[in-house]
Amino acid sequence: MMLHPSPLLRQALLADATTTGAFGLLMLLAAGPLAHLLGLPEMLLRVAGAILVPYVAFLAWLSLRERTNGALIWAVILGNVLWAADSLLLLVSGWVSPTGAGYAFVIAQALVVLMYAELQFMGLRRSSMAVA
Repeated sequence: MMLHPSPLLRQALLADATTTGAFGLLMLLAAGPLAHLLGLPEMLLRVAGAILVPYVAFLAWLSLRERTNGALIWAVILGNVLWAADSLLLLVSGWVSPTGAGYAFVIAQALVVLMYAELQFMGLRRSSMAVA
């Protein structure tokens, strides 16, 4: 299903890319100090940051398209929901022992990711179908 992204969808994708890029680079480049502050494993932060870098490029690319496949937008929305759920699962799993700041960091980023998923869903609903 090809569609013309609504302005809201484009803005939500670009804002997601910007925020995700900043946090991804922070986790990738400052994993050591962050690990100490947050009580999260340095390798977890580094790998998460590395995963986010190509994702940011994908989001930016999607935000600039005049037409896009609706399935790609659904993949972004569902990916954001899964990221948020996995973040919260990490906190209750016992696999990590975060500090208070670590709990705040993980919960805050999960809420921001859910906010982007909601904005992207709203933007998707406002988008129009593209004529083949």
